[in-house]
Parts: sequence; C-alpha cells; structure tokens
Amino acid sequence: MERFTPLVPGQCFHIFNRGNNRENLFREKWNYERFLRLYSHHIFPVADTYAYCLLKNHFHFLVRLKDDLPECLFPAGFSKPFSNFFNAYARSFNIAYGRSGALFQRPFGRVPVEGRSHLIHSIVYVHQNPQRHGFVKDFRDWPYSSFHVLVSNHLSFVERGDVMKIFGSRQRWRESHEAIISDAEMAVLTKESFR
Repeated sequence: MERFTPLVPGQCFHIFNRGNNRENLFREKWNYERFLRLYSHHIFPVADTYAYCLLKNHFHFLVRLKDDLPECLFPAGFSKPFSNFFNAYARSFNIAYGRSGALFQRPFGRVPVEGRSHLIHSIVYVHQNPQRHGFVKDFRDWPYSSFHVLVSNHLSFVERGDVMKIFGSRQRWRESHEAIISDAEMAVLTKESFR
C-alpha cells in the first residue's frame, strides 16, 4: 500500500493530481466550470483556497484546511471531502463522455507547505504552471487559474485578502510572479512531474 501524507487541520497543502494514464481531465470549457463548482461545493466548507490552476490533464490547488474541523465528521480522515469531490466530477465526466473506470490517479498528491517563503513560491508555481508545461507562452493568458481572480472584484472562493497579506502588497504579488521559479525550487514544491 502506498503511503501518503495525511491532511491536518490548520495546515497548508499543495494538492495536485492528473488524469489516470495521463488522460485529459478537461475536454471542453464546461468541464473546467463544472470542476470548480464541485470544488466549491465539497472543499470550500473545509479549506481556504489560496491558488488554483486547472490544466488539460492535471490540476493544482493550494489550500489551508480550516482549524476547527471536527474529527467526528471525518472518521475516514480529512481527505474524505477531496475524495467526494473527485468522485462527483469523475461520475459526471464518465456519464458525459460514455466512459467508465478511474479518471484520476490515486492517491492524489499532497505536499505540506511550511512557512511563508514556501507558501509564496507555491502560489507562484501554481500560477506559472500553464507556461511551464507549454499550454501557453505566458501564464497570464491561461483562463483556468486563480491568477486573474486574485486581482479582480468578482465573487470567488479564493481568499484574496489572505493571499495579498501573505505577499505583503499587490505590487509585491505582481513582482513575485515576474520571477520564474527554478527547477530546484520547484522540486521542493511537488514530488511528481505532470509532463
């Protein structure tokens, strides 16, 4: 049995996964929208979201599990809401495309984020991901990430105020995103490549 890091209330985590056999998780625009609606329904009650990026065959979320999660509601562990979320999306995807079987690799990736510097690098890494994998030339052009959400006034489950406090200011947030994260820095942020 593969070992994985347990999710702990009050802790920040980089959550990621990809399609089983590297299959695309998102084929059409409505897939991205459905995924985020289900995420909001299942994860918003248990975690604060600092950043996300949805790519064709994988995704990244940077979350902080809420402090006051009662263990009695999650006897199978705090990963249960994530499992419910992934299962709900897989069911709708399988029905829509006439497929069956696992959509996601198991278990989903989770890396504890330790300290402010690691948190800043993780947020930038998540946003720069589409450029890194060649989906776009400039990550700011990718529509399915929290990059633009964080500087907009649109209603969102992303914790804008908390994220700007982490960076210190909106200007520092922008400057941090200008620097490309090195391969060595990224190796700390995630243990698995999604190429």
